[in-house]
Amino acid sequence: MADALTKIAGSWGFIIGFAIVLVVWISVNSYALIAGIWDPYPFILLNLVLSCLAAIQAPIILMSQNREHERDVTKAERDYYINRKAEREIKILQKDIIDLKSIIIKQPLKEETDSINEEIKKIEKEMENFKEKLG
Repeated sequence: MADALTKIAGSWGFIIGFAIVLVVWISVNSYALIAGIWDPYPFILLNLVLSCLAAIQAPIILMSQNREHERDVTKAERDYYINRKAEREIKILQKDIIDLKSIIIKQPLKEETDSINEEIKKIEKEMENFKEKLG
C-alpha cells in the first residue's frame, strides 16, 4: 500500500492536481472573503489540511523507501553470490587450460596449478560461509 501511495503522491499528475486544488481553494476563499464566509485569509483551514496531508504522507513515503532499500540489499547479495560463482568457474577454467597446456607441451606447471587450486579452495570456503549466512 505504501508503494502504491508513493507512486501516486510522487507523480507530476498528483503535484499538478494538488496545485489546481490549492488555486481553486484560494480563489473560492478569496471570493468568499468579500461575502465574509468559509476560510478567510490567511486560510487557516487550508493550512490544517496541508499539515495533515504532510503528516500522513511522510511516514508512508519513508516506509516505501525502506522497502526499496531492503530490495536493493537483497539484490546486491544475489549479485555478489553470482559474481563469486562466476569467479570460481573462471578459476576452474583457468586450471583446465593450464592442465591442457601442460599436456600439450609435456611439462607439468605445478606452481601455476597449485596457486589456482588454493584460490579455488578459498572461494569455495567463502561460498559455503555465504550460503550459511543466507540460511
